[in-house]
Amino acid sequence: KYVLEGYLSPNTYKSYTSYGADTIIKRLLSQTEAAYLISYDERAQELGMTMDEVFTLASMIEKETSSAEEGYTIASVIYNRLYKWGNTPAFLNIDATMVYALGGKTNLTAEDLRIDHPYNTYLYTGLTPGPISNPGLSSLKAALSPADSPYYYYVLDPAAGAHHFSKTYEEHQAFIASLGG
Repeated sequence: KYVLEGYLSPNTYKSYTSYGADTIIKRLLSQTEAAYLISYDERAQELGMTMDEVFTLASMIEKETSSAEEGYTIASVIYNRLYKWGNTPAFLNIDATMVYALGGKTNLTAEDLRIDHPYNTYLYTGLTPGPISNPGLSSLKAALSPADSPYYYYVLDPAAGAHHFSKTYEEHQAFIASLGG
């Protein structure tokens, strides 16, 4: 189920009705590999990340963002939680990973967040075992060049149609309370 998730480059391709599924999949994979190796392999090495980690992180950014520009700040929150809290394992608490784990359920409950699943970033620290979507180019760029921000939390502000970022848990909770949640 998870083998190709995240590695089929979203793009426009010319294909012919005579192409079989194997031919199409190989073409998508070769496009993904070429784009990644040409553009990102060196940067990933600088960050100490594998290609799988880059695609996993980019897939989370892809599902969490409301705009390409916002992806860089979302990436910074994830990096801050993974690498700036010292040796404390970080729970990423990313709802999109739960939507993936639950097969697309979007109205998450507190009970859902307790489900024992390897993609549950509320129960397991660090990145998920693999990507949760096929990230686009902007999400890959954000994964490898996150903004330099002091933020550790974010939540969608429905009125603004964008995320609100907070430095502390207290600020985060105060903003959520201001939304009526």
